[in-house]
Amino acid sequence: MKKIKAYIKSHRLSEVTLALHKVENLTGMSVTEVKGFGRECVSDDHQHHNDDPGDFLMISKIEIFCTDAMVDSLINTIEKAAHTGLCGDGKIYVLNVEQAIRISTGERGEIAV
Repeated sequence: MKKIKAYIKSHRLSEVTLALHKVENLTGMSVTEVKGFGRECVSDDHQHHNDDPGDFLMISKIEIFCTDAMVDSLINTIEKAAHTGLCGDGKIYVLNVEQAIRISTGERGEIAV
């Protein structure tokens, strides 16, 4: 089992959500609006440093728990829907999940996801 954490531009959340709704067997996702910043953005023609420690951007954090088999499909979907080609499009992280328990039924493991 895996946990996917994606940090994306908030204005791309609708596009990402619509794309994820089309992924077969996706059981759900959580979204949190968070503040954050990156150290620098580098492109071919310019470099941008965020030097003001109080200068945070509003970004959306998406969290999805899924089976190992779904990871690549979900990553590709998020990456395509969140992409603008501009600096700061976001990041996707994949973490291992040791156990999942569905409280209502007591199911454990991938079936609980």
